[in-house]
Parts: sequence; C-alpha cells; structure tokens
Amino acid sequence: MAIPNYTYLKLKMSGPNDIITVESTYEHAYNCDVECIEYAKALVEAKTLIINLDRLGSKAPDSKHRARTFEPIEAVKLILVNPTCSNNRALRMSATLDSK
Repeated sequence: MAIPNYTYLKLKMSGPNDIITVESTYEHAYNCDVECIEYAKALVEAKTLIINLDRLGSKAPDSKHRARTFEPIEAVKLILVNPTCSNNRALRMSATLDSK
C-alpha cells in the first residue's frame, strides 16, 4: 500500500500509528540512476563476454592432450657455439637451409 511520488521524491505508506514518509534528494536520485545505468552496461558486457567465452571454449583443444617436448620436424644439425670450450654448448640449426 505504498504510494511513490516521483516529483517530490517521497514514498508514503501507512504505518502502525500514522503515515510513514520516506524522503530523498535529487542528487541521491541522480546517483542512483547513474549507478543503474552502469550496472546495466556491466550486465550487457558480461553477457557478451560469456557468449565469447562459450565460443572459445568450443574451439579449445582437448584437455586430455598433453604437450610433449620439442621435436623438430626437419633434420637438425648441432653446431658448437665455442668449439674451443669444453662445455659443449650447441646451437640447433636446420640441415635443409640454403648455404647462404
């Protein structure tokens, strides 16, 4: 049995002894409107994000597939970085590269 009056920003309702009046200010009403608009924008963005995540989830690779160590497809030859040093650090280079 509440009666809102948007012009005067008042809400009146019957109470146990008399009429109860709840008042507000225009600044508070404006802030509430801004907050509601921001909330609505956030909901739209969240729905868009959920749709995009669902699309990406369907394209995701199989979770049971495990990445293995790097295995080159082509033939690879090892070239020592410093042949005079004994640490045997080597560089892997494709054996099918052009001589240039």
